[in-house]
Parts: sequence; structure tokens; C-alpha cells
Amino acid sequence: MPLFDSLILGADPQGQPISQALRLANRHGLVAGATGTGKTVTLQRLAEAFSDAGVAVFAADIKGDLCGLGAPGAPQGKVAKRIASMPWLNHQPKAYPVTLWDVAGNSGHPLRTTLSEMGPLLLGNLLELTDSQQAALYAAFQVADREGLLLLDLKDLKALLNHLKDNPSLLGEDRALFAGASAQALLRRLATLEQQGAEALFGEPALQLQDILQLDRDGRGRIHLMDASRLVHEAPKVYATFLLWLLAELFEQLPERGDADKPVLALFFDEAHLLFADTPKALQERLEQVVRLIRSKGVGVYFVTQSPSDLPDQVLAQLGLRIQHGLRAFTAKEQKSLRAVADGFRPNPEFDSLSVLTELGIGEALVGTLEEKGTPAMVQRVAIAPPQSRIGPLSAEERAELLRCSPQAGRYDKPVDRESAYEILMSRASQPPVEASGGKPPASSSAEQGGLGGMAGELLGSLASQVMKTAVRQAANQIGRQLVRGLMGSLLGGSRRR
Repeated sequence: MPLFDSLILGADPQGQPISQALRLANRHGLVAGATGTGKTVTLQRLAEAFSDAGVAVFAADIKGDLCGLGAPGAPQGKVAKRIASMPWLNHQPKAYPVTLWDVAGNSGHPLRTTLSEMGPLLLGNLLELTDSQQAALYAAFQVADREGLLLLDLKDLKALLNHLKDNPSLLGEDRALFAGASAQALLRRLATLEQQGAEALFGEPALQLQDILQLDRDGRGRIHLMDASRLVHEAPKVYATFLLWLLAELFEQLPERGDADKPVLALFFDEAHLLFADTPKALQERLEQVVRLIRSKGVGVYFVTQSPSDLPDQVLAQLGLRIQHGLRAFTAKEQKSLRAVADGFRPNPEFDSLSVLTELGIGEALVGTLEEKGTPAMVQRVAIAPPQSRIGPLSAEERAELLRCSPQAGRYDKPVDRESAYEILMSRASQPPVEASGGKPPASSSAEQGGLGGMAGELLGSLASQVMKTAVRQAANQIGRQLVRGLMGSLLGGSRRR
């Protein structure tokens, strides 16, 4: 088998390699199984295979031990024995090019985005808003677009909300959507978000996608690990919302690639059930749409969770590679779920998938791959190949060295607070009020703040205004003044880089 044209997963009971064609790796995948069955090591093995093939990887490190990818392994005991049973593996202990990230900036480079980039739909999901509160948030974002107010961090949005409470005429026809009670509720939700430490997520410099797509100097794909060991427990909504934003940004910014030899990026979403837990229907429908369409952009999405039932059926139906570690079934409900998992594979006449599911040992899995034509292959019982990097976490000193030598060292570490909505609104508040006819803000104010879409609305009416706003924002993107939106907002009528 040619080198790096496939992802070698492990060996079947006869010792023959089981693999997935690399050109089909953008068909997404699932790694599932009960706690302690070997999901993390399987994820580590997949990340290595993608890196060796020149594919960048972004993964959430939930337990803090996936960072062992940055150090060479030292196989012994059962691991060494399994390696010896796979002579075709050409196993060579080695470290992989790893970049460490952390929303809080404590154990990795800070991960940030801006409120304008995230958009009102994802932000509303993060804040867990009611319908009326969501409508008020949309109205606030529309004013920000019209007035040329950049929403970079939480203080920008709080300043805008307070400004609209004091100047409701700025809302125009959306004034009815912005009730005082909704504005107060939004401010309270933002205060709660700050108490959870989420303010670190918003600001600049924001993550640039090209930084996670660049290959290492030796041609291997860099493996980007987001430390979520605390975040996933202390602020699970923040964790899930960031991953949703990243998925949307990739879909919006990456060009179409069609059928390529390999993906450009593999995304691993651990604790994947959090992406769909208590998610509004509108957002879940858009997430399902993104998962279906993003494979044409060269992105493979791999969900890691305990049970396939944690994912919506519409998402499960799109997953090409399925790696199912052992499951336990003690109740009637669990036994029913177990049968559903077994029925999700193409049957193999050599064994009963349902029986094997409860017999699998640590590091064993039922694996369903795709054949060359993209159709499901028969399920196989597979001993997962051990990774070549360390199974276990890095020490604090090793992490510090990785950060020091990182290609992103110094690029994201210091926050930048440039002029945005907060500074502009504070400046306006300190100036004497300007008389305006009809209780409307003067047209010159809109033009000075980049609100060309608002001027078009006054001249051409609401329908023509929307067309003009879209054209103006597309042009403004070329000079760096576009107020960006993520896909989850653009599908509801926003405008984004296209």
C-alpha cells in the first residue's frame, strides 16, 4: 500500500491492516465508546496519521493527556507486544509538531474571536436567550452594522446595549424588538458570562485560520490542541460555542476543493454531545447543514463521544468512518441502544456485532470504513495500532518549551484593545448633543461611522436597503472595514466574506 494514501487504523484478527482511504477522510467520522475503552489513544493515532499525510489537525484536549503527541513514545508491556504483532506498521517512536492553545491563555496561546465574527445566533446560544432577548440582540447587531461600530469584546456589546436604552430612536423600525426588559436581561446574561471567565474568549488578536492550516517545515501537518480540561467542566457552553464558531468560519472562508487526494484539516470534537445539548432548533439545523457541506471545503469532522445516540440522526447519517469501542448495557434502555449501534454497521458474516460490542477489550473496536467507491465496508473487529508519540501528558516544563518554540509565539499572547464600539460610544457621550430633525440621527453621522447601509435605507426603502447593505459590506471587506459575521449568522440574512 502506497505511503500516506490511507489512514492505517490497526489490524484485524488475522493481523492484516485495516485502513481508510485518505481521499475519503473528508466524509467525517465517529469515535465512540464507554469511559476507559481507549478513545483518546485512538484519537491520538488518527491525529498522527493525518499529520504524517500532511493534513493539519485541530482537536480539543479534554483530559489533558492528548498533548503527549508532542513527545516521542516509549512503548513497553502490552503496547510493545501489540506493535510487534504489526510488523507492517513501521512503528518509530517520535514527537509530532504540536501547537498548544487555551481560551484562558494559561496553558497555551490564547484563543480569541470577536463578537462581530461570532454573530448574534451563536452568541444567543451561548447566552441561552429567550426569543424576545434574541430579537433584541439581533436589533443591536443591526445597529452596530449600520453605525459602523465594531463589537470586539464584551464591553463593546454592553456599551452598545446601554447606548440603545438611552437612544432608542437609533433602532428605527426595530425599536419594537428592543424592549427595556430584554436589554436588562441581556446585560445580566453578559455579567454571568464574565463571571464564568468567558471574557477571555472575545477580543483581539482573533484567531486567523491560516495559522492552523499551515504545514510544519518538514511537510507534516501541525496538530493544534485546545486545552479544554477545565473549560469543558466550568463553562461547557463556551467550549461548545467556540467549536461551532470555528466550524462556521472554516466553511465561510475556505474555497471549494471538490474531490481532492486528502483533506486540508481534520477537526476532532471531543465530548461532542455538548455541541447539540439544549441547542435551539434553528442553530441545530444550520449545524447539520454545515457538517453536510463542509466536506467539499476539504475539512473532515470527527466526533468523539460515549454513544452514537449523543448525535442527531441527521449528523450520524453523514459519518463515513465509524470506530466503536466497547459499550456496557445493564438496563433495557441501554440494551436497546446497544442494538441500534450494532445495526449501524454493515454486517460481517464472520461474527455478531451485537455480541462483540460488549466483549471488546481496551484498545479494540468495531470499525466501519468506506470502500473505494464510498460505500460502507463490512464491519471489522480491529486492534487499534498504538501511537508513535507518548501515551500520557506532557510535563509543565515540556509544555513551556513547546510554547517557547511555537510558530505562534508572541503572535497571540498579548491582547490588543483598539478603537471599537466602547471607545466610540464613550467619546460620543462626552460630546454635547447634536440637534437632529425628526428625532433621527443626522445622515453625516451614519456616513462618518461607515453606516452606508443605513443611508441606503433612507433613500431606497427597506428592501433596497438590504441589497445595498450587502453590496457595501462586500466592498468594504476589501479595505478591512467589513463587520464580519459567522456562518451561523449569515444564514439568517447577514453578510460574510464570499
